Amino acid sequence: MRFKRITLAPTMRKYNRKNLMRDVIAGMIIMAVSIPISMGYAQIAGLPAVYGLYGSVFPIILFAVFSTSPQFIFGVDAAPAALIGSALLGMGIEGGSKEALEVVPVLTFFVAVWLLAFYLMHAGKLVNYISAPVMGGFISGICMTIILMQVPKLLGGTAGTGELPELLEHILETAGRINFPSLMLGLISLAILLAVKKVAPKFPMAVVLMAAGAVLTVVLPMEEWGIRTLEAVKPGLPQWKIPDLALLPLNQVITVSLSVAVVIMAETLLAENNFAQKNGYRINDDQELLAFAAGNLVAALTGCCPINGSVSRTAMGEQYQGKTQLMSIVAGASMLILLVCGTGFIGYLPVPVLTAIVISALLGATEFKLAAKLWKVSRTECLIFWGAFVGVLLLGTINGVLIGIILSFSEMVIRSSKPARCFVGIQPGHRHFRDLAEGSQIHAVEGVLVYRFSSNLFFANVNILQQDIEAELEKKKGTKAVILDASGIGSIDITAADRLAILYEALKEQGIRFYITEHIADLNEQMRKLGLGYLISEGCVRRTIHIALKDMGINRPYPLEGGVDNEERSASRKRVDNRVQEFVWAFGSESETEIEKQILRQIEQLKKSGDVENLLHGSWSHMEAMDEDEWLEHLEEHLKEIVNISGKDEKTLAARLEEHRREVHDRIAKEHPELAERFRERRHHLDQHLKERRPEVYELVISLREKERK
Repeated sequence: MRFKRITLAPTMRKYNRKNLMRDVIAGMIIMAVSIPISMGYAQIAGLPAVYGLYGSVFPIILFAVFSTSPQFIFGVDAAPAALIGSALLGMGIEGGSKEALEVVPVLTFFVAVWLLAFYLMHAGKLVNYISAPVMGGFISGICMTIILMQVPKLLGGTAGTGELPELLEHILETAGRINFPSLMLGLISLAILLAVKKVAPKFPMAVVLMAAGAVLTVVLPMEEWGIRTLEAVKPGLPQWKIPDLALLPLNQVITVSLSVAVVIMAETLLAENNFAQKNGYRINDDQELLAFAAGNLVAALTGCCPINGSVSRTAMGEQYQGKTQLMSIVAGASMLILLVCGTGFIGYLPVPVLTAIVISALLGATEFKLAAKLWKVSRTECLIFWGAFVGVLLLGTINGVLIGIILSFSEMVIRSSKPARCFVGIQPGHRHFRDLAEGSQIHAVEGVLVYRFSSNLFFANVNILQQDIEAELEKKKGTKAVILDASGIGSIDITAADRLAILYEALKEQGIRFYITEHIADLNEQMRKLGLGYLISEGCVRRTIHIALKDMGINRPYPLEGGVDNEERSASRKRVDNRVQEFVWAFGSESETEIEKQILRQIEQLKKSGDVENLLHGSWSHMEAMDEDEWLEHLEEHLKEIVNISGKDEKTLAARLEEHRREVHDRIAKEHPELAERFRERRHHLDQHLKERRPEVYELVISLREKERK
């Protein structure tokens, strides 16, 4: 096995002192936030609350030493704690008992062993097969799950456990005996945090609120009002001890620890990669697994439950701009100091305030903006996002990830089965083949179908290739050859190979030649192995489309359909041709909206510069004549606004627009005589559009044109 060299403290090498204060403040806040979270999850795992604080010292410091993520935080967290707690119940062990204190470290030790095994097997690569929508839905699902766990604490109750049905049931039960002072304190704290996050995101409001909460506990009768504070814990450090590995049957330990280790690997790696993508850095997945194993090994030796990556603490560190794992070391060291000499302070912290801090951080970590973006871009990927989100909420972490992965692979198969493809031709006077649908200036080579297929060819999409070609042959009688542009095909499976053989024979019977071109050399080797080597031997497989056409006796300049002239153009003429409809090509269906946006930006510039001439020509580089004409039509709609800003006479400005339009028309007539008629038709369409939108400007423009004719 080969392993990358392990670098210790990689995020703190060549440390930038400018980040010191941010890391220290973020670390202190993470420590404070970890107090209620860790204590609560330790109890869920069947341990006394103080063990949650123990798990927030050495495990996260050791994780910081190995981790390649500059911002992710390790700690006692929901999913592993819940799995361990349920495992204890299944074994008939009472939470908090002496037996639980012996059994939990054993399970944690074997979790560390599994994580080390995952590191040795390079299992971290599995994350590469999980898409951004799955990651976003997964993170949002975890955040929402933890928020729902925390909501009852705002109401004066205890944290919830389980999945969505259990969480909602617990919230409803707690709502029946709601404590209004607790709710008011929590909501006010949450409102302050969210407001300050918008106005001054760098300000450590969480620290201020915790201090204010402790002061309120001293000066106000919190206990009489029913507002809960954290339980005080005895001072002291955890005892180091090797777990008794013979305490439980090996098969039972392996089953439980494996499930917990898989949850830790999947949840933490997914979350780490999500934050890495969002903030523009990369992590080493394999070394992260080693960091997980090291953190859990120390947790086992100090009697703790398994430790996991924490989205809520990481979100808090991100909010307060922590830059390196120094914040983890500060958090661990601060907790160490607290355990030695400051545990009395814990008893003064109001639960609603701490809960509001956690919820605020989690709200900032959700990825619902990604869901909104996906809705506009790809409904399928949006469905994958919500599938992973709902899966985590309803079925738990692992099942949510599995649902997301299944949806991702399903979407990949569906996308591959509907690949991008087109028939291509040539622009007169040019050499490159382009999509015929790109514009009327692209023409097919006479008697030849050139078909571009942009996907690997396999059982799910080969039928589309065959149907496309057969349908086009039905339309174009007298076709002499079909050329497959396979530049986008990297592999062929046996089903696709069989169908290509059938297509070749069918075309041969009709007297139509068949070529495969433009592909990578490896595809030839695949075809030979799949029994298509005879196509290569018979000269049906050629390196380029041009060679295939030459093999048919068709030389440049190629004859184009409809007898269109295909004589070689000059270099300057080609540059003009290549700019035809540049704006529309760039922005597609959004071109009209984009032109309007650019005009509004130009008008804003006009207010500062007063340069009307610059406004007439626009800011789009190399704007083609047709695009200029549309630009001018949009400008006419803003004529009155431009007049008011520039101070120029309305008729003078309108006349200047018309003069410029004539220049555009003359250029089209000279450079593209074949487009002149189309330009006139389009001019009429734009005039009608102007008449509907700005009738008064339309009347002015028409009167100016009539004057010109006279």
